[in-house]
Amino acid sequence: MTIEQPRIAGIGTAVPAHRITQCRAKELAGALFDDGVTNLDRMLAVFDRSGVRERFLCVEEAWFAEPHSFEERNAVYETEALALSLRSARRAMAIADVAPDDIGAVFYVSSTGFATPSLDSRLQQELGLPQHGVTRDATFGHGCAGGVGALGRAASWCRGNPGKSALVVATELCSLTFQLGQQSSTNVVAASLFSDGSAAAVIGPDGRGPQLVGHGSYLWPQTEEIMGWSHGSDGFEVILSRRVPAFLRRHVAESLEPVCRSVDISIDDLRHLALHPGGSGVIRALCEGLDVDECALRYSVDTLARFGNMSSPTALFVLDRHLRCGSMRPGEYGVVSAMGPGFAAEHVLFKC
Repeated sequence: MTIEQPRIAGIGTAVPAHRITQCRAKELAGALFDDGVTNLDRMLAVFDRSGVRERFLCVEEAWFAEPHSFEERNAVYETEALALSLRSARRAMAIADVAPDDIGAVFYVSSTGFATPSLDSRLQQELGLPQHGVTRDATFGHGCAGGVGALGRAASWCRGNPGKSALVVATELCSLTFQLGQQSSTNVVAASLFSDGSAAAVIGPDGRGPQLVGHGSYLWPQTEEIMGWSHGSDGFEVILSRRVPAFLRRHVAESLEPVCRSVDISIDDLRHLALHPGGSGVIRALCEGLDVDECALRYSVDTLARFGNMSSPTALFVLDRHLRCGSMRPGEYGVVSAMGPGFAAEHVLFKC
């Protein structure tokens, strides 16, 4: 018996109200780090080569000039993450033209704050989803790869629950993790890249979007030090190794090959690459590792420039750009991919 592959029925995105240009972000960082960082002008040059043009933040500029406890940060997270998640989810459901009763599962992803019960329970209630029979799945700690992994798990759930749709929501408030008192190059690099946003996708039996035909996860052992968070009294502190671009250049293809083989295609058969951009160095590494020119990643480049690195929602923003602007022909294959803490990769193959 042939199993009908689930489709992307709709993607919705949302960003918070506070827009900041990269030029202004560099000025602000210069003022905030002025007393404690040696060679500050040289370090601030990372803002100019990050690939980011502007970003959106959930708090005003003045917030970053004051110290904040983890309790304060997390209170902002719970309120603002829920509001953004509702906006992206409602937009995705409207685009997909599904009613609340059509949703049988919610896959929620976030790694920049804590909530217990997890925010998917609030989403279920405020979106008017059924009280009974809705599967809830909340993922923490997968970082940038989280949204793609949830997309793959949602597709798998849909295959086992024909006729029902699943809602994926990835929301991150990376700006809340900024550490005012941490005078490190890693903190400066994070300040040059990270931003806030939410993306939601409805996956189900209907819709005109591409079919989700394969999902692969890849974990490289003993690479925990490459990317992640440490947790201090003031909240999350970023772990971000300089090794990331070089590692991707060497290993991205080996992580993608198994999932391509699972549907009897090769990497060369992928016509649409919706890849999480990370930063300008990551984009160059992905191009070299996959032997493509930057034009193949133009929507990744554009997303990074317009929104910065939002962690888990970012790859879904890129996928949305492919669906709305790309020239997809029936039968063509593509992939949405992201790498995150572990160090790990998530790949979801789609067929137009």
